[in-house]
Amino acid sequence: MSLNDFLQLMPLLMLTFAALILMLVIAAWRNHKIIYVITAISFAAAFLSLFELGTAVPYRIAPLLVIDGLGVFYMGLLLATALLISMLSYAYFEQQQEQKEEYYILLVLATLGACVLVISTHFASLFLGLEVLSVSLYALVSYLRVRGHSVEAGIKYLILAAFSSAFLLFGMALVYFSTGAMSFAGIAVAMSAFEELPLLLLTGFGMMLVGIGFKLSLVPFHMWTPDVYEGAPAPVTAFVATVSKGGVLGLLIRFFIEVDGYRYPTLLLIFTIMAIASMFAGNLLALLQQNVKRILAYSSIAHLGYVLVAFLAGNQMGIEAVTFYLVAYFITTVGAFGTVALLSGEARDAERLDDYRGLLWRRPWTATVFTAMLLSLAGIPLTAGFVGKFYVLAAGVNTRQWLLVVMLVLNSVIGLYYYIKIIAVMFQQTEKDKAPRERLRPSIHVAGAGTLTVLILLLLWVGVYPTGLLQLIQGVLSSLPAVVAR
Repeated sequence: MSLNDFLQLMPLLMLTFAALILMLVIAAWRNHKIIYVITAISFAAAFLSLFELGTAVPYRIAPLLVIDGLGVFYMGLLLATALLISMLSYAYFEQQQEQKEEYYILLVLATLGACVLVISTHFASLFLGLEVLSVSLYALVSYLRVRGHSVEAGIKYLILAAFSSAFLLFGMALVYFSTGAMSFAGIAVAMSAFEELPLLLLTGFGMMLVGIGFKLSLVPFHMWTPDVYEGAPAPVTAFVATVSKGGVLGLLIRFFIEVDGYRYPTLLLIFTIMAIASMFAGNLLALLQQNVKRILAYSSIAHLGYVLVAFLAGNQMGIEAVTFYLVAYFITTVGAFGTVALLSGEARDAERLDDYRGLLWRRPWTATVFTAMLLSLAGIPLTAGFVGKFYVLAAGVNTRQWLLVVMLVLNSVIGLYYYIKIIAVMFQQTEKDKAPRERLRPSIHVAGAGTLTVLILLLLWVGVYPTGLLQLIQGVLSSLPAVVAR
């Protein structure tokens, strides 16, 4: 590797060294605040280093990685989200008796794995990034060992993720056997000779889809989602719902564009069925829940179904819509789970609907933020979620995917019910709401409430003035191969 290769990989190297530094500091001195500060500085430094990377021409570190506009933008999105989650994590773990410091090592490593995914162009780097992400998540999900259901969620995630990784690896082997290549470009060259996908190659893609579908919690690989979301600590749930899925989605976009998967109706049909099933299963099952974390879990399944509508458009507008929607989804999801984290205590997370009854009268600012995030998830105007959903619809209409467009609109109406149900509960006044308002410790208040303030400002900025973000996305995606411009 040349010096320039190392400079292009600076964000990844910073995260790697951050994990090593954290381990050394923890071995010498356990201090939650110091470890949090090192973590936050590491994420901020890795994010700022992205501005030094040139993206006008993709920079390839053959044969494993490519640094281009798509990779840089997605890495920036993942790092910024991880920074916000680390701030919420500090506010959350300050109230816990569990040893807190090792959590931040796992958080950094999981983010590193997600960043490797979005710049991967080879099965080796793909699997390496996915496993660094997954193994870190096993421990993060079950981090609060004193809670039985947290350990249960970690075991469930471990077993199911191991099975999905096995399917993914077996699928890669079949694709390699059929094409003789493991790089995305090599697979594309081999596939260009096929008019129709051979059965063995289609089987390989199908098995890979099991692993990808599991990470994205798409139906029928979604059954782990509500249990893991409920059992994991609230900041970890936010991480799984955003950074983990964002890394895999960035990988899926790159892979599909590289191999021109849009040429094959069979693959598109499979994704169409999964999109419709995810929208309906997510929204209908969310209607039956009384647990806020489980409601948000099923909601995330539906939202990934919405994203697939734009993904299946297969043109420049579709990829832009996916990216824009992902930004809006990250803001709202981190804000929603950040509220849950801020309201949680030492014994358990604030996951029951009763925990939110009368919240407007006890903690009006927190309730206002949570309401804004729920309205954005529902797609109400003047929020980031509305603009994202509108852009996804526009991409679907532009490519005449009428079935998917109708399903999206119908499911958006269904989803309104359970979001409004939570909001209505917060507006109810009870006798205990007349008591003095709760006061948080200053450090927790600054980390938690400060992060939520940043998120609601971003939510309104993207909702009211989306042009700036849209122009940025269009600029960074201009370096993608011409296949998305057809």
